[in-house]
Amino acid sequence: METSAALSERLPALEGRIRVASVPEGHVYVRHLSRPSSRGGEPVVRLRDPRPNGAPSTSQRWWPPVMLDPDWVRAHGEDFDVFHLHFGFDAQSPAEIGALLGTLRAQRKPLVYTVHDLRNPHQPDRKAHDAVLDVLIPAADHLVTLTPGSAAEIARRWNRPATVVPHPHVVGVADLDGVRPERETFTVGVHAKSLRPNMELLPVVRVVADTVAGLDAVLRVDIHCEVRQSGSYAYAPAVMAELEALRDRGLVDLRVHDYFDDRQLYDYLRSLDVSVLPYAFGTHSGWLEACYDLGTAVIAPDCGFYAQQRPCLSYGHSQEKGLDEASLRTAVLDAYRQRPRWQAAAADRLTERGRVAAVHERIYTDLLQ
Repeated sequence: METSAALSERLPALEGRIRVASVPEGHVYVRHLSRPSSRGGEPVVRLRDPRPNGAPSTSQRWWPPVMLDPDWVRAHGEDFDVFHLHFGFDAQSPAEIGALLGTLRAQRKPLVYTVHDLRNPHQPDRKAHDAVLDVLIPAADHLVTLTPGSAAEIARRWNRPATVVPHPHVVGVADLDGVRPERETFTVGVHAKSLRPNMELLPVVRVVADTVAGLDAVLRVDIHCEVRQSGSYAYAPAVMAELEALRDRGLVDLRVHDYFDDRQLYDYLRSLDVSVLPYAFGTHSGWLEACYDLGTAVIAPDCGFYAQQRPCLSYGHSQEKGLDEASLRTAVLDAYRQRPRWQAAAADRLTERGRVAAVHERIYTDLLQ
């Protein structure tokens, strides 16, 4: 763990600026909470994510955030003014979160919590996440969330107001307003990643493949290599076998590869006319925001609040009700016939980001008065 002195030495002079211990700091969502340009100095400084002991400097693995440790808060209380929690606490128990909150109170540090996930996409059973939310949400000094629907659910379940602030752009500024490639064949994409628990991949792929088969269109399915690697946490031979069978029948264009870097991801999304999100539960989506940045239409499930984030087509899909095949088929056909092109303008995204930053600055300032 870094010492308090080391952390302070790498920060600029902070006269009149608000120092935020953000969990995490390095995620693109958090990085884009700053002003798009900071002439005159950024009024908010977010501490860098400390690297846990034993984590190699080259590691890209998601390590449990050090800032969640009450000992870190006690050791670094002089280095920050506000604690802002976003995500990354999947492994924390209600008792551990309670200990963190108690330490923040003892240090007189206000807590802002942005409710990204009312359902954790990594946990098939919602009970563990609900138990943590039952500790976090009542205790936070200020709540933020991304959509009116999420705010309404927070009010209903915990009787707490939440400030609704839209998700800032995901794609880098230089790639906003980028030109999309011309192509002859309508392309539908389903990206399975590493089969995150909230994905019901095969039922969605079967319906989309059957629908696309009758059109001048192609279904591209992407999945990470570890899904077919024995010993990997994501190993799923039955899923791979069915996808390969669909490929061999000419029904899908199957691509198996490692994680995309940002450039590869942007190029991939621009290669699609529409991206289908195969989620059975969840709340909000950064993937949807990236599609909006790049002009790729999205077909999103009606679980969560995806349709309140940005324009998209919807279909019925939830953990409780399963997949509504007819609505998914209709959404794919509508996308094919209408060719919707919902793309953010760079100027609008940057203006929005400025507003997002200003709201966060105001929240922090009010809590410190």
